[in-house]
Amino acid sequence: MMKKILLALTALVGLVFTLGSEGAYESSLLNGNFFSDKEELELVYVQWDTEIASTHVIANVLEEAGYQVKMTSADVPVMWASLASGDVDGMVAAWLPQTHGSYFEEFGDQMEDLGPNLRGAKIGLVVPAYMPVSSIADLSSEAGSTITGIEPGTGAVMAAERALETYPNLSQWQMETASTGAMTTALGQAIDREEEIVVTGWSPHWKFQSYDLKYLEDPEGVFGGEETINTMVRFGLEEDHPRAYQILDRFEWDLEDMETVMLDIADGTDPKQAAKKWVDANRDKVDAWLAE
Repeated sequence: MMKKILLALTALVGLVFTLGSEGAYESSLLNGNFFSDKEELELVYVQWDTEIASTHVIANVLEEAGYQVKMTSADVPVMWASLASGDVDGMVAAWLPQTHGSYFEEFGDQMEDLGPNLRGAKIGLVVPAYMPVSSIADLSSEAGSTITGIEPGTGAVMAAERALETYPNLSQWQMETASTGAMTTALGQAIDREEEIVVTGWSPHWKFQSYDLKYLEDPEGVFGGEETINTMVRFGLEEDHPRAYQILDRFEWDLEDMETVMLDIADGTDPKQAAKKWVDANRDKVDAWLAE
């Protein structure tokens, strides 16, 4: 018994001496080993290039305002459900009215809509500019009669599947779903070889800054018109964290802003560093979000 007590005392003395150094103390604080007086927030997002960019940017801004921000990625249904249940504090990733329309119908009344943080978003079928086709209705057998899609169940893919049913000229076409990364890789490879390819596309996206692309006209309106990306927060956030609520409510940027961050990430920059780079380069806009 005495031996155990001596061992415990030795370990405690060692811990005191270890933490007694300034560097160790600061390291412990930085690594969250001590309590923090920062208010904690959790943002949920879907692993799309757009939402990786926007969530890291607003997290950077909230951290500048003194918050400790956790970012949690989830599939689209889980993202909406977790916010509706109040398990997370907010998201800046609601594509409306079309892409996430079914989720908004199911969960929208269980959260607060702070309005658009980005306007002019859209989804549709996208092809390289060198392809001599301008409308979905004009497609015949291009790209092996195949649409290269992203993850199954996403708004762009579901709309493309409706297009296969709506347009008679697409009755023999098929949808190939994979991941967003696989789609953009296939797009880049096709463009390098000047081959035909039809992909599910959306704006904003870095591919429009990297490649010469065009949306195919959609005379049947299957993909809907322009969309907004909205900020949604849990009920009670304004009372619990009024400063964060105010910043999230003010957060709004444009297509070029988002695509700049997305392109940096696509080129290999860590998302946190890409977000900080944009924040540092756009102080006027960021300071307006932070103004008290």
